Amino acid sequence: MKKFSFLFVFACLILACNNDDDTIDSCNKATNILAENITTTDATISWSDPNNAASYFIEYGVSGFTIGSGTIIIASDTTTELQNLSAETTYDVYIQAVCNTDNLSMYSDVYSFTTATLPVIPEFRQNLSELNLFSGNLGDLQPSPFAFNYDLNSKLFTDYAIKQRLIALPEGEKMTFNGDGFPMFPDNTVIAKTFYYNNNETDLSQGKNIIETRLLIKINGSWELGNYKWNAAQTDATLDVDGAVVPVTWVNTEGESQSIDYEIPSSTDCFTCHSNNSQTTPIGPKLRTLNFNVNGSNQLQTLIDNNMLDGLSDPSTVGVLPNWEDTSLGLERRARAYMDINCAHCHIEGGFCAEESNLRLAFETAYEESNIYQKRNSIEARIQNTIPQYGMPLIGTTIVHDEGVALLLDYLSSLE
Repeated sequence: MKKFSFLFVFACLILACNNDDDTIDSCNKATNILAENITTTDATISWSDPNNAASYFIEYGVSGFTIGSGTIIIASDTTTELQNLSAETTYDVYIQAVCNTDNLSMYSDVYSFTTATLPVIPEFRQNLSELNLFSGNLGDLQPSPFAFNYDLNSKLFTDYAIKQRLIALPEGEKMTFNGDGFPMFPDNTVIAKTFYYNNNETDLSQGKNIIETRLLIKINGSWELGNYKWNAAQTDATLDVDGAVVPVTWVNTEGESQSIDYEIPSSTDCFTCHSNNSQTTPIGPKLRTLNFNVNGSNQLQTLIDNNMLDGLSDPSTVGVLPNWEDTSLGLERRARAYMDINCAHCHIEGGFCAEESNLRLAFETAYEESNIYQKRNSIEARIQNTIPQYGMPLIGTTIVHDEGVALLLDYLSSLE
């Protein structure tokens, strides 16, 4: 009797299983996720679904978010729009197919995309952050993808401050080759120079102290000037036309503590140096000063390759301003290069000192026409002085540049 009962129960189980109408087909996860039409705030997401499901759960959030904590939307097709995103931000996306109310697929593999970068704003707004010159935290000084980070082969001295230099062109526009000097810049070009000190040159992990960002913006064919003073928290900078004095301390590469009262120039002071024939002009980014390798690549070639410079195919056809710090070069070339980048913007035809002095200190000016020899005693006295209205340069520094002065004194003593 027990054997009969067991066989009866077993047979019933077999029949029950063979007649199970609730068997659920596998619900496969979505694949081939793609983001298109990405802007600063929106993106179109599409995917493939082998189930032909009627609906889908899309969960997304800033990259690295935990599933369940993101934003969830429901879609009835294999395409959907994500809106109200933040610019320059990477997002993760997961998708679940809803085969029926009781049958969801596993989450798809994570798919990541980054929203577009905000364009640089060629306007003097109240806060530097509003111009979009930098990406991420402003104090990191990470240039926007729309800005070109450049350097100069021979540099101007500003109380040992470190400088970051940027050129941002309007989208789709280029500079145009115009010889060894300045290229022709399109309207709405922004040239920015940020001044800062590393807190400790022997330990860069101690961060930096950003003082100011100076801007030149080309508006309706003319350059306009503006200075931004950074706040103590290093989170933003505000437009400041009046200038300021900022106490700065840092440790130099020799481990010595340094201290100065750094002077942020007023708009009037800026115009003094950045003017020629009463018109505002840049100083640094002449093509001959950019024509050297940075990180193994020639800067002019990089500009060409990035479609930022038109009319030039071979950087070797452009002159090069020597690096005054390169001791392998001759004394005269180094000294004349130093004078060019530090002094010539005032001591050229049309410059601020053109009528007061016959010194002509552009590198290309022949020595016989420069009047350096005739003015050598005056030069020697004034470059070693910081007396207002007497020491040279007239503005822009508060201390003597020891290395530069040593170079010029050697040069002047060699003249006959």
